[in-house]
Amino acid sequence: MFLRKIVAALLLIIGILPSITAHEGGHYHSGDGTVFNTWRLQNGEQVLGNFSAYENNRIILEWENGKLISLPMESFSKQDQLLLQSKISRTEAINRTPIFFATATESGYYFTPIPLLLCLLILGILFMLKKSNQQFQLLPPNYRRTSYWITGALVIFFSCKKTADSNPNNTTTGTSIVVPKTRTGFMDSVFAAFKPSVNTNFDNTYYYVSATGFPNHNMMVGITSWQQQVPIPQNYTGTNSWSIPLQPVMAAVPLSTKSNFMKGAVALAVNGIPIFNALNNRGEDSYKIGELDNWGGHCGKADDYHYHAAPLHLATVTGNLPIAYALDGFPVYGEKEPDGTTLTSLDTCHGHPWNTTQYHYHGTTTYPYVVGAMRGKVTLDPSTPAPENQILPQAFAKGARPATNPLNGASITNFVSSGTNAYLLTYKIGTKFGSVAYSWDASNKFTYTLTDTSGQSVTNTYQR
Repeated sequence: MFLRKIVAALLLIIGILPSITAHEGGHYHSGDGTVFNTWRLQNGEQVLGNFSAYENNRIILEWENGKLISLPMESFSKQDQLLLQSKISRTEAINRTPIFFATATESGYYFTPIPLLLCLLILGILFMLKKSNQQFQLLPPNYRRTSYWITGALVIFFSCKKTADSNPNNTTTGTSIVVPKTRTGFMDSVFAAFKPSVNTNFDNTYYYVSATGFPNHNMMVGITSWQQQVPIPQNYTGTNSWSIPLQPVMAAVPLSTKSNFMKGAVALAVNGIPIFNALNNRGEDSYKIGELDNWGGHCGKADDYHYHAAPLHLATVTGNLPIAYALDGFPVYGEKEPDGTTLTSLDTCHGHPWNTTQYHYHGTTTYPYVVGAMRGKVTLDPSTPAPENQILPQAFAKGARPATNPLNGASITNFVSSGTNAYLLTYKIGTKFGSVAYSWDASNKFTYTLTDTSGQSVTNTYQR
C-alpha cells in the first residue's frame, strides 16, 4: 500500500510539471496583434518572421502558429546580417545562464521552482510515511519533528534566494548585480507622448522604436560651425528600427565614451531621435565648438538629424519619466530624479543606482551631457575599431547626396518648411546670407538648390 502511494505521488508530480512549463506550440498566433520583423534578402526579396534560433549557419525565423522559416545567413542583406549577429550573441549569452536561475524581481529575490517541487515531494513522502509506515511511527517524536523542520528549511532556502549582490553604492565592477527586466508597459508610457511620430513594439529581448528621424521641434537654428548638412527623413523602421534591450546587464568594465562610440548612437531619445557621443568623430566636444543647434542636435554626413547633447527640453513633455534610453537598456532621466527630487551626485558613467538594483543615467548641461561610460554590456560592431566603434544592433541612416564640407564662418539663422516635403535653411556669413532649398518626392528623389552669399545658385538632384 505504501509503495503504491509513493508511485502515485511521483506520477502526480510528473503530470504537473509539463503543465507548469509547457505552452501552446508557437509563440506567435494569428489575431494576437504580434508585429513580425521584416527581413531583407540579398536578392531584394523580403520575408516576415521573428528571430528564433541559429543552427549550422542558418537563421530560423518563427511566424504565426509556430511556422518556422530556415534561411542561410549569407542570404540576408549585409545590414540584417549585422543585426542577426547581435541577436545570436545575446541568445548565446542567455543560454549560458544556469537554468535554475530566473530573472530577478524588483525586490532582489529570484524564484527557483524545480528545487521547490523536489522539496515538496519529500514533504509528501514524509507525510505518507507518518500515516502508513509503522516503523516511522516508532521513531521518537523529536526525530520526526526534526525531519519536518529540516525539509521545511530546505524549501525556503532553495525556492526563494536573495540575489548575489545588491550593493546600493555600486562601488564594484562585478557583474553579480542583477538588474530587473524593464517593464514594457512602463516603456509604452514613456514613448506614448510622441506617438504617432514614433511607433513601438517588442519581443522577449528588445523594445523596438521606429521613427522618421524628424523631431517635433525646429532644427538647425543656432549652429555656428556648420558642415553644410541639412535634415532629411530616415527609414528607421522594420529591421532598421532602434532596438533597446529589455534586460540590461551590468558591464564588468564600463566602456568610456572618451575612447569609444565615436560612430553611431549611444542612446535614443523618446521622440525617436538618436543621441550620439558628446564628442564628434574628431574627439571634439560638439557643443563647445558650435556644431549643435538650440536643441542640442545637428546633421551627420547622411543628412541625418541627431543629438550630441542631452535633449533636456523633452522633460517639459515627459515630466519625471525618462527623456531617453541608452542602447545598453538603462533609462536616461533629465535633471531630476524619477520621483521629482533634486538630482544627486553622478558616477563616472553619468548615472547612479536607484532603489538598490536599478540604474539610470541623467542628462545635464555639462560634459558628458548624457553617457560618460556605458554602464551596461553592449555588443560592438567588429568592423569598427575604437574609438570609432559602434554598438549593435542600432538603426542606420542613409543619405541621398555625397557628404558635404564645413563652411567657415557660417551661422544658421532660420529653418522653415517651404511646402510638402520641402524645407529652406538660411545661413549668414558676416553680413551676407545664403540658403539651401531642398525637397523630395514619393520615389525618394531629392533636389537641392544651394545659393551662396554672392547670390550664385546651383541645383542638383539625387536618387536615394
